[in-house]
Amino acid sequence: MTNSAHDFDFLHGHWRVDHRRLRQRLCGCTDWDRFDGTCSAQPLLGGEGNVDDNLLHLPGGSYRAATLRAHDARTGQWSIWWLDGRQPHRLDVPVVGRFDHGVGTFFADDVFDSRPIRVRFRWTDMQTASPGWEQAFSADGGLSWEVNWTMRFHRLPD
Repeated sequence: MTNSAHDFDFLHGHWRVDHRRLRQRLCGCTDWDRFDGTCSAQPLLGGEGNVDDNLLHLPGGSYRAATLRAHDARTGQWSIWWLDGRQPHRLDVPVVGRFDHGVGTFFADDVFDSRPIRVRFRWTDMQTASPGWEQAFSADGGLSWEVNWTMRFHRLPD
């Protein structure tokens, strides 16, 4: 097994982020909001984790959020938590997964609008100047997926 503790090293630094988010989720909506933001990521836990600070400029107003990632050296998997500054008392259920063949895929079971869902995060294009991230929900146990949020990262000078 390769040392997967460095999987997220590509993200360290400062970024401008282009966001695209479905206005409504899991109801057949095809209308997207587009907005920008920033992200600053740095390692922690001696390189076995990282954290990023995000500023998102939603159409209805800006907010801050943070992502915490921790690597399990025993399994090679990552756990990823999202903390939304608008709900500072709630840490989202972690998505758990790994990178394989240049794609990072992470899953969690959660609840959305009082119904159980499966959540998927996917990281792509990490070796390019514009890495990509997407979030998808499944209401049928992973048989079908609705991508509801995408981000494209553009590195800023230090």
